[in-house]
Amino acid sequence: MIVLVGLPGSGKTTVGRQLARRLQLPFVDSDHEIEQRLGCSIRAFFEREGEERFRDVEAAVIDELTAAGPMVLSTGGGAVLRAENRRCLKARGKVFYLRSTPEDVFRRLRHDRNRPLLQVADPLQRLRELYAVRDPLYREVAHFVIETGRPSVATLVNMIVMQLELNGEDGEASGG
Repeated sequence: MIVLVGLPGSGKTTVGRQLARRLQLPFVDSDHEIEQRLGCSIRAFFEREGEERFRDVEAAVIDELTAAGPMVLSTGGGAVLRAENRRCLKARGKVFYLRSTPEDVFRRLRHDRNRPLLQVADPLQRLRELYAVRDPLYREVAHFVIETGRPSVATLVNMIVMQLELNGEDGEASGG
């Protein structure tokens, strides 16, 4: 199991899809999986039920997905906020932190209206706050940190594959 963590907009879904194709593994986006189960968007659920209830659902889905076998799993940006999720991800997969600066993410997401945490007066400041809280958690859970900066998606996929090969892993990497 290969797990991608990082800020919203760091490229987890885009990189994850291509990485899965390259490694011939299924690709699962935990946020998409959550929306399928809820029958509504995360944004709508968030507004109706609140973040705490969403995090409960997210923890159950992550526990289930990480027990499901080989895949490339893209997690929601806040999945690392709960210690149980960090333990699960680190123990059951090889975790790659796609590290993006708040400024890089802002450049990519400034027109995206589907990110509930960024629907605020100053989204860049909000990203800086998220980064300050989450960067140490992403680092704690990660086996590898990949700087996203400006490389292409293909370059990022190659960097991840190279790390797996250097560590004698294949797509079915388990925890350790």
